[in-house]
Amino acid sequence: MANHLRQQIREAVATKLSGLTTTATRVYQSRLHPLADSNLPCLLVNTDSEEIATLTLNNPGKLNAVNLGMWLQLAENIAVLVVDRDIRCIVLRGAGDEAFAAGGDLEEFVTARSTLEQALHYHGQVAAALNAVADCPHPTVALIQGACIGGGMEIAGVCDLRICNESARFGAPINRLGFSMYPGEMEGLLKLAGAAVMKEILLEGRILTATEAYEKGLVTRVVPDSQAADEAYATARRICAGAPLVAGWHKPWIRRLQTNQP
Repeated sequence: MANHLRQQIREAVATKLSGLTTTATRVYQSRLHPLADSNLPCLLVNTDSEEIATLTLNNPGKLNAVNLGMWLQLAENIAVLVVDRDIRCIVLRGAGDEAFAAGGDLEEFVTARSTLEQALHYHGQVAAALNAVADCPHPTVALIQGACIGGGMEIAGVCDLRICNESARFGAPINRLGFSMYPGEMEGLLKLAGAAVMKEILLEGRILTATEAYEKGLVTRVVPDSQAADEAYATARRICAGAPLVAGWHKPWIRRLQTNQP
């Protein structure tokens, strides 16, 4: 897609959000432009490559913990990238190399999900973001370095491929926090790893090493720490080297076969 058309999409989305507060609009604009430093928790977007887009979970002060605004931004950015037919692959990663995402922002839970109504709304938005990634027609690659916990593992679990470094750690120790993983958040991981692995993760609350995660089918490949980014983008380039329409066919065919659809 030509640069001017991308700009039109960006302007259209920004216009749609014109009724939001100034702070919210500023965060949205910051993630629509190429990757840049930001002190605000947000989702940053880099489309410098004509074929590969990078979505970065950016909350490094909290190991990229995902707050409600970031969940909303994830769904919205995927919607923008879906209509960009020049994009052939999307890489999702965390800012820095210490964490993909260390779960949800627990401090926000006090205000954002303190009542049943708020909790249902919150987890509905999380499920919508995860479904947007899972249903994205473009292939998605999760670049996982360090902590991939709770919501971070949920995001990685709905990507098509997951490349992690040897220092990566996986789990969802929410059994110690007094609340459950909601069905819409569990669905992707359940499809990926199966019921036995999900029971182990949720009932024991144990943190898995990268090797354990690979053995249980949670990740595609484990590489040395210094090679994780290179391997993830090499994977994306191999995807882009394929025929343009083939990935768009294979993904829905696989999904239909998994769900016994004709």
